[in-house]
Parts: sequence; C-alpha cells; structure tokens
Amino acid sequence: MFEPTRNIDTAFRSMRMVMLTVIIACLLISAYAVYKNGKIAERMQDRVYVLNSGVAMEAVAGTRRDNLSVEAKDHVRRFHELFFSLDPDEKAISSNIRRALYLADATAKKQYDDLVETGYVSGIISGNISQHISVDSVAVSLSSEPYAFTCYATLKIIRSSSIVSRSLITAGVLRVVSRSEHNPHGFLIEKWEVIENKDIKIENR
Repeated sequence: MFEPTRNIDTAFRSMRMVMLTVIIACLLISAYAVYKNGKIAERMQDRVYVLNSGVAMEAVAGTRRDNLSVEAKDHVRRFHELFFSLDPDEKAISSNIRRALYLADATAKKQYDDLVETGYVSGIISGNISQHISVDSVAVSLSSEPYAFTCYATLKIIRSSSIVSRSLITAGVLRVVSRSEHNPHGFLIEKWEVIENKDIKIENR
C-alpha cells in the first residue's frame, strides 16, 4: 500500500529537481544573453552607418585629436589645389579661388590680388595656359595651436609650346574654427606666404 505512494513521492521529487535545473539553466542563459547584448550595444554606440548609393558604410566615432594630423594636412592640400589649379576659363578660376578663400584668411586674398594686378591671371586666360599642382607633402607641427605647416608641391604650367615644372614651397599656420559646408575640416590658414616658386624643368612640346 505504501510502495506506490513512495514511488509517486520519488517521482515528484525527481520532477521537481529536473524543473529546478531547467529553470536555473534558463536563468543563466538569459543572464548571459543580456550581458552579451549589453556589450554589443556598448560597442555599437561608437559606430554609425552611412548610406552611400544604397551601400551601408561603417564609420567609427572618434575625437578630433585622433584625426587632427590627417585633417590638417588635407585642409592645406585642398587649399593649394583650389588656389593653384588654373585653366584658361575666367569662371573656373573665379569658382576655385572663391572656394579656396573660405579656407584661408586675408593673406591668401592678397596673394591672389597680386597675381591679378601683375597680369598673371589674365595671361593664363589669354594665352590658353593651364596650371596644375601636385602636392608632394605637407608637414604640420601639432605641438601647439595655431599649428604651423609647410607645404611642398610641384607646379606644372602647360603652354602650347612647353611644359614648365616649378618647385613650390609655402608656409603658414592653421587656426581651429567652426566646421561648415564651405570649410568641412574646421581650420583657417593664416600668415600664408610663398617661400619658394622656381623653375626646375622646362620641356618642349
């Protein structure tokens, strides 16, 4: 008479142990899943995705200091490309110079005014001359603001009869300003001057 009761009691205890084991296992798995999900969410907060022509591109967040050297050099490079790339088209020259002057102070405007006054720009247009710049390197000192820089580049002046290669070295300082559509890197070139601009090679065409 007591044997079935003991069997039922044993079976009930066994079932209770199995249920407790399953519940504890579920709780442990859930806790682990929540922990891992939190870690993934924490890592994802430092990432943004940008859509470019329907393709998601990952961008990693960082402080400005992390990319300061790269941005400073690209700002200097971009300014020189806009300022010194001249084609025999008045509108193209005006457009490039206008965009370049957003990146620098009045010292750049003075340099351009000097080129206009000496007839250099009008000579480019009337002589069907093209001038292109290749920036070889940019050295920037990030020890203190404003950041001093030196730009080393090669100018090619293409005429109908010849191609003149010139060595161009300029220097100035970079002051940090607000970023904008016209100045995406947030720097302003100040005290800009041309240190060297001399012929290094002349090729006949």
